[in-house]
Amino acid sequence: MTDLEYNYKGISTYSKTKGINNLVLAHQTEIEEVNNIPCFFWGSLTDPYVTAKCWTTIAKVVRSSFGPTPPSLRDPIVSAGSERLRFEGFSSCNGVYVRLDMKPEAIDGEFIANGTTNVDFNDPMLNALNAIQKNEKVTLAVGQQDVQVITSKAKVTEKKVTLPMRWIKGLTSVQLYLADMDIKFELNKIQTIQLFQSLPKGTVKGDFFITKRAGKFMFSTLATADSVRIGGVQRLRLLEGILAIVDKIFIYESSDKQTCAIVAEFGKMQLLMAFSPDSYRGFSGEGNVLETMTENLPIEWVYGLNSLLKSNETFDPTMLSIENDIDFGTMDNLASNLSSMGLLGYDLSEKAHFYRRLPFKTERILSLNPRLKNAKKLIDNEDIEIVERRANYIEAKVKGSGVLHKVIIDNNSQRCTCDWFTAYQGKRGICKHILGVKMIIS
Repeated sequence: MTDLEYNYKGISTYSKTKGINNLVLAHQTEIEEVNNIPCFFWGSLTDPYVTAKCWTTIAKVVRSSFGPTPPSLRDPIVSAGSERLRFEGFSSCNGVYVRLDMKPEAIDGEFIANGTTNVDFNDPMLNALNAIQKNEKVTLAVGQQDVQVITSKAKVTEKKVTLPMRWIKGLTSVQLYLADMDIKFELNKIQTIQLFQSLPKGTVKGDFFITKRAGKFMFSTLATADSVRIGGVQRLRLLEGILAIVDKIFIYESSDKQTCAIVAEFGKMQLLMAFSPDSYRGFSGEGNVLETMTENLPIEWVYGLNSLLKSNETFDPTMLSIENDIDFGTMDNLASNLSSMGLLGYDLSEKAHFYRRLPFKTERILSLNPRLKNAKKLIDNEDIEIVERRANYIEAKVKGSGVLHKVIIDNNSQRCTCDWFTAYQGKRGICKHILGVKMIIS
């Protein structure tokens, strides 16, 4: 499927009236019913200075690139609902994910509608945000309060933006990385500044580790038992614009010690920044989700559960199972399907998923799991033969392109003779052959 191209019907504007700054964010999505919502939120920012610094940091991320992909114009998405606003986006290379969680106390206004949409972050607006002072008042509108009527005599200049498939794939998979993370360190403001003072200058190669020595945090090239690995350490410079105003930061690490995240706490809001294992590798793989999508569930179930949830609402699978009489195992599989479709995000601080619908058509999102589609094709073509099956052991033969692959699932380990598994050894998710076998035996 080709990259997604969409047009804003207007631009985000920043103006000043009677001493009050007014920010109106233009929005646009691929979903027509969401486009027809003129305004999601209107109100005031309770801490506009900190909010502006965080928005500027988001803009830096979505316009940056640390891999072979050149940087290009990208706009974040915003989810409005449940008394919260969440802004999120990716770097052009897909290796850095950023999200600003604005808590209820960060905003004072009315949620006119719930939903998720792209918002225009243009240069004049960003320049104005950089000039905001601590004592200024700022109102925010996500969308316009009034629906504009465009006649044949009135012309609106459209802003055209292309969103690559890898960017959309990243949004559908990053929460799976976050859900696998645990907190490693908590740093106060002074410790945070000291840590970043030891950040290597320029572009450096090789792994660096955040480590603690004699009560002081620093970057080191040597790993210790409790250190946190940072691949592409220069990417942390994206956080430099908020270090002076942060209250504290929390550092998280995945169970395989490959990915990490930093959550900057400001009291009324949090800024999360997650980093892929290396600069050249992004959050665009669908492999992590496949492990729990081995049951072929009707898509109607996914849509049905989707209709029960509101934007930014905490996703509680246990309560949903009880209230709707759904088996716990089936609910886990439903949750995986919702995650793979980008319908669930993950809050590290709350250790819980939240609902959000990405501003893209469902069929576009469903097309982003080619291994899942190929595994189903293997089953439909009867290309999988179970050779041996006993307690905690499965052996199967799977037809490939002119070759038979051998799949073995033994207790918690699984392996295949295909080139994909040989190359990545499961680090980028299971191959279509293992997935197909697991779908048959589930």
